[in-house]
Amino acid sequence: MILSKEQLEKFVAEIEPLDDGIMDAAQYRLDHLTKPRGSLGRLESMARRVCGIRKSLTPVLKNKLILTFAGDHGVVEEGVSSVPQEVTRQMVYNFLAGGAGVNVLARHVGAEVRVIDVGVAASLDAEGLFCHKVKHGTDNMMKGPAMSEEEALAAIAVGMECGSKAISDGAQILGTGEMGIGNTTPSAALFAVLLDLDVSEVTGRGTGVDDKTLNHKIEVIRKSLAINRKLLRSPLEILAAVGGLEIAAICGMILEAARRRVPVVVDGFISSAGALVAMKLNRIALDYCFFSHLSAEQGHRHFFATTGLKPILHLDMRLGEGTGAALAMELIEASVKIITEMATFDEAGVNA
Repeated sequence: MILSKEQLEKFVAEIEPLDDGIMDAAQYRLDHLTKPRGSLGRLESMARRVCGIRKSLTPVLKNKLILTFAGDHGVVEEGVSSVPQEVTRQMVYNFLAGGAGVNVLARHVGAEVRVIDVGVAASLDAEGLFCHKVKHGTDNMMKGPAMSEEEALAAIAVGMECGSKAISDGAQILGTGEMGIGNTTPSAALFAVLLDLDVSEVTGRGTGVDDKTLNHKIEVIRKSLAINRKLLRSPLEILAAVGGLEIAAICGMILEAARRRVPVVVDGFISSAGALVAMKLNRIALDYCFFSHLSAEQGHRHFFATTGLKPILHLDMRLGEGTGAALAMELIEASVKIITEMATFDEAGVNA
């Protein structure tokens, strides 16, 4: 799929608001279930929103699918990570073998994991891998733009295609995942620009770097933003200048899911950067997103504070891969079962 800016604008414009009538009907049923009103808290608001997304009072979220996009980052040559770039390739094979954290948690909740190579800096060939490589990693954003606009659009198109195929294959709820050594650096850059925050507020330790490396990482991001300042205009231009291929793919996946009225569970810090770009392209896309957890990466806290969004879980996780999305999917499915399986007072013959 070749995606132009004009086509992207057309796709984004097709995203419709949630169905208010259905959500009102869902709220009425929730208020009359055999419990005190509002006593199941955010499970009720999640169920109401899923009904609005799916345009149904009896939505089903049994078929869960996590899309884990993998891509490398040229900026790692600046020493912003304690882990070598080679680990991206190695972890892709670990995903495919079923041995990573996301695989374990996905199995636990009954979700499928698909691994997509959108920009790993190595040639990969393995059974089960979805190969949609745009390029062998981004360029070093401290020396210029990480991607051209055409490359960013191509990566967004990968996310849209993979999301579309997942939905056509029967997925009823999607989760975002990613793998890419160094990807907290472009994510922090995107947060800083798109949320108008200081780099030091949104930059964390990533793979666990020490204080010296953290300070260096902050300086690398500052310099990258300065070098690319003339390109930091529209969301697409910002994504291309200081983003990542897997982040762009996550953005595309979210846009396609919203266009197809399928709920998306956003994983952690890096996935939220992709969601942030999608939200800047069309604010309505936000209504289709459930943010799984508050990452231990400090920038994630500022993301939620600035946007007013609320994560579902707070477990001090910062692994990525789609691990948080897997856990939250189970809760969102549980919320839907409340509205579809729990009796009302009238149905149960209970006098309220």
